[in-house]
Amino acid sequence: MSSIFKSASEIANSLTAGDVTAVEVAQEHLDRIAAVDTDVHAFLHVDTAGALAQAAAIDKRRAAGEKLPALAGVPLALKDVMTQEGIPTTCGSKMLEGWRPPYDSTVVAKLKANGVVILGKTNMDEFAMGSSTENSAYGPTHNPWDLTRIPGGSGGGSAAALASFEAPLAIGTDTGGSIRQPAAVTGTVGVKPTYGAVSRYGLVAFSSSLDQAGPCARNVLDTALLHEAIAGYDPKDSTSINAPVGKMVEAAKKLDVKGMKIGIVKELSGDGYQAGVKARFNEAIEALVSAGAEIVEVSAPNFEYALAAYYLIAPSECSSNLARFDSMRYGIRVGDDGVKSAEEVMRMTRELGFGKEVKRRIILGTYALSSGYYDAYYGSAQKVRTLIKQDFDAAFAKADVLVSPTCPTTAFKIGEKANDPLAMYLNDIATIPVNMAGIGGMSLPCGLAEEDGLPVGFQIMSPAMRDELMYQVGGTLEAALLSKWGKPLLSSAPALGAK
Repeated sequence: MSSIFKSASEIANSLTAGDVTAVEVAQEHLDRIAAVDTDVHAFLHVDTAGALAQAAAIDKRRAAGEKLPALAGVPLALKDVMTQEGIPTTCGSKMLEGWRPPYDSTVVAKLKANGVVILGKTNMDEFAMGSSTENSAYGPTHNPWDLTRIPGGSGGGSAAALASFEAPLAIGTDTGGSIRQPAAVTGTVGVKPTYGAVSRYGLVAFSSSLDQAGPCARNVLDTALLHEAIAGYDPKDSTSINAPVGKMVEAAKKLDVKGMKIGIVKELSGDGYQAGVKARFNEAIEALVSAGAEIVEVSAPNFEYALAAYYLIAPSECSSNLARFDSMRYGIRVGDDGVKSAEEVMRMTRELGFGKEVKRRIILGTYALSSGYYDAYYGSAQKVRTLIKQDFDAAFAKADVLVSPTCPTTAFKIGEKANDPLAMYLNDIATIPVNMAGIGGMSLPCGLAEEDGLPVGFQIMSPAMRDELMYQVGGTLEAALLSKWGKPLLSSAPALGAK
């Protein structure tokens, strides 16, 4: 079997056994990208020379008898919001077109230290603002299950790269669901770690109190391997948690939920969900019960305010963070061909450099932070955030983990919600509370909806710094569903799939 259809752990085993070289693995994936990415558009930049050089260096070290990290030589797709020295980093925006960072983000530095081969940078909603990857200044990414549909957002490029077998691993970032929602609609696995568990240094900020980088893969074990590789304390990040990294891989392999209490969140499993989504969710619950878990219902009454609070907090922080893109220090510069004031150059640059959704959120955030409105809007939203955290604390007193569908629906058509911001925002209704509380969240596939044959995501939420619980439950559920299906879900993808 070609390495492109193997899991990351299978590739790692083949490399260790000497059955294949890292250069051969990298080349197979680069060839796959060349073959299918014209249709998928998962990548904004493919670093062919850099990837092959990284792979060759791993082969040289392995040939010399050096003991290498678990993922050494395994390829990865990197969301274009993480800085990588000398590699174009655009955040899906014209504002940063042509920018090549002079430094590596901590996540990239950890990937390099673990010998992971970075294939290139993936497409995304501009500055991570969106739920469909339609807001990229460089065109939308297409869902490999149906090329007329969205791959989720903002990290649709990373999820699509996994689902189209262009890479076995990927890095995403999650501010309100941007790892988990793309994972759900592409039939892949994505984890938003506890806030502060993975360094944000070198992650171009959207909303600093919500942004979190995390691992993405095609199965739970591979996601756990990547999680352990990128997590850990970083003094360069003032919000980084100085605590040991949990044993994610051990938890993913445990395959045991006997005696665990799993809480179904009442407010995240009622009306408003597609019938096929609810059916697959209920079947997944039945599988966990069969595996020995106890199901309890928990209530989180303040979750109904999460969406509104999020769309005050995130735009407020975005308006502050994006003020730095002023044509003077970063990215493009427009209007300095004549005698114009600095203010005029800034205005012209920001008008051309930012897309419609980014401008919308900057305006919302600036208004919410303006004199006379700060306490009424931003201040009130922060109070709601505290109430959401208290709801989670009360729920976790009754259950080890909480669960819900990841998204209300399967992937919708490209363009279907582009002119209806509220309809677009509602896609994140089940994922946003996790970011507001800073806890961990995972999405893994739980089947295909009858209506359209598209993947459905199952969300698992764990207490802060107990991310290993997501992997224990996720690994158990994945094994139970795989036994039922008889083959991985992605092997059924009709558009590109395992061809």
